[in-house]
Amino acid sequence: MGAVVVWAGVVWAGVAAWGLWAGLRFAGGDRLPGLGAPSAPLLAFTPYAAAAAPLPVLVALVLRRWWAAVAATAIAAALTAAVLPRAVAGGGPAARGPVVRVLTANLLLGQADPARIVDLVRRFNVDVLSLQELTPEARDRLERAGLARLLPRKVVDARWGAAGSGIYSRHPLRALPSPPGMSMASPQAEITLPGGRRVAVTAVHPVPPLSAEEFRQWRRDLAGLPAAATAAHSGGTGPGVASTPVRILAGDFNATLDHATLRNLIERGYADAADRAGAGLVPTWGLRSARPPLAIDHVLVDERCAVRRVTVHDLPGSDHRSLYAEIRLP
Repeated sequence: MGAVVVWAGVVWAGVAAWGLWAGLRFAGGDRLPGLGAPSAPLLAFTPYAAAAAPLPVLVALVLRRWWAAVAATAIAAALTAAVLPRAVAGGGPAARGPVVRVLTANLLLGQADPARIVDLVRRFNVDVLSLQELTPEARDRLERAGLARLLPRKVVDARWGAAGSGIYSRHPLRALPSPPGMSMASPQAEITLPGGRRVAVTAVHPVPPLSAEEFRQWRRDLAGLPAAATAAHSGGTGPGVASTPVRILAGDFNATLDHATLRNLIERGYADAADRAGAGLVPTWGLRSARPPLAIDHVLVDERCAVRRVTVHDLPGSDHRSLYAEIRLP
């Protein structure tokens, strides 16, 4: 009898653990008072929790704990519903504007291979490149490797360490003021495409939410990014839409789609390009570490845009992979 009670306790403990994770995910744990700082790093691993969610179901079935099996099945279904749609393409509008090709890459303190970056820019005919952890030395190496010939216009704030960022463009650009209060460089530029359409691009790199203070700054950084000026906000899709710059945020967000803080930003008129393309579960960071890899690099586009393609590419010398998105403007 004692063994039965012990095993019943083990089964319900497993159900409770996965249930707590699901509760944090759906309650937006990273924005809950007192729970935000410890929840933020944990929530990044929600896809792995969802993948392992059938485990308590199987254990409950083997031990014939039917109510526990029912509860565990409901929890597994909820986590799957939160995660699985990222692997399914679709849901975007039928945009008819020009195509913009965006590449973003975190250079890991400037150590990434410049030839690899230049090769990706050349191969995909990239229009806009967003770089994070761009040091002055890395900037010089990239430009000597041929980046300045392919993307001759730039707005760069190169800094030592992890704080530098930059935007390179194939097309004419003008610098815009950076969002205020950012912990790291966040240059912005308005790029004019052939035909006159304009795109406002922000290089994104908030601090990682690994301590209580960093968590607070991470939330401030993401909340301080500009909203998308969508047609829905302006109340129509008339001639003025083509004259309004389409906004794109590209970089290392140090956040996944399981963070409510990032979802709040997306709800301000954006869509995640990888999510729309069915590549939202492809990891962009941590493939060479003992930790499970995560999808923390993103290209957020005005929700009126169509996402034609998203691919992820290894980046020697960096702990990140580069993310390429092909976007058709409204």
